[in-house]
Amino acid sequence: MKAQLIDIDLKGLRTIQLKRVDAYFLNTPFHFHQLCELVWIEESFGKRIIGDHVGQFEKNDLVLMGPNLPHIWQNDDQFLKKNDSLRVKSTVIYFPADLLQNLSDDESIINSTQTLIKNSSRGLRFYGATLQKAIHYFKSINEETGMKKIIRFLQIIELLSVSTDFEYLASVRYRNYHDKKDTARINAVYQFLIQHFNRDISLAEVASICSMTPSAFSRYFKSRTQKPFISFLNELRIGHACKLLQNDQYTISDVCYECGYNNLTNFNKFFKTISGTTPLQYRKKYQQSQEYRNAGMEQDLQ
Repeated sequence: MKAQLIDIDLKGLRTIQLKRVDAYFLNTPFHFHQLCELVWIEESFGKRIIGDHVGQFEKNDLVLMGPNLPHIWQNDDQFLKKNDSLRVKSTVIYFPADLLQNLSDDESIINSTQTLIKNSSRGLRFYGATLQKAIHYFKSINEETGMKKIIRFLQIIELLSVSTDFEYLASVRYRNYHDKKDTARINAVYQFLIQHFNRDISLAEVASICSMTPSAFSRYFKSRTQKPFISFLNELRIGHACKLLQNDQYTISDVCYECGYNNLTNFNKFFKTISGTTPLQYRKKYQQSQEYRNAGMEQDLQ
């Protein structure tokens, strides 16, 4: 996948840098850099592309991305209206991949951190007990200064390095065949698809963005993303469908048409192919998970 190589003002960084984001919306272009990047989304939601992963992000997402892994996080359209009730709040930590192994000569520590960095080459999303404990650390790291901030960072890394509460985002076959010349072109395609996925989109229309014929664009897109254009578009649509299905105000038919499908048959087929379940089963499973979560919270309060 082609993406822009940027130094994000961190060239030569040999320690950690923490960035606190509080803005109306995320507008970083599709890019990659030579540092590890740990992102906690405190408040926000939208779509993300990490390597060949296409999906949604939401409040309390925690993702670690390794060096040179292309990515973009973009908010849904509601954020572009600059409504004060919708804000982006997140904490991002940048650090060089070899920083951790230089801090200790303990073989077990070196091995666990090396494994974490290696796994992060595909992007890792953390959840469960690991996420809850990490959130506590992130909230406090924003209040710390000096050495205490570094200690808190190391506690986060220690937590993540021994955790099994994670999922890979990019596929095992993904490779970043980057070329800076393609930055503007692939960005234009992604921006168009993220903004217009919920309507009928022809291959010719998207190809025109790159001034290509449909057949040439198909070859170009697959060579960059390592998946066919229609597969990418369907993953974008089904990811949005999963988000809508979590809201009872939408019928399954509503979700189908809101995501750019013209009939329920195609919607159900692509949904099951991509998610492994039907829309109705997904909704029921989500509702059950919320009931279990609420029951657990009630027990904690007793």
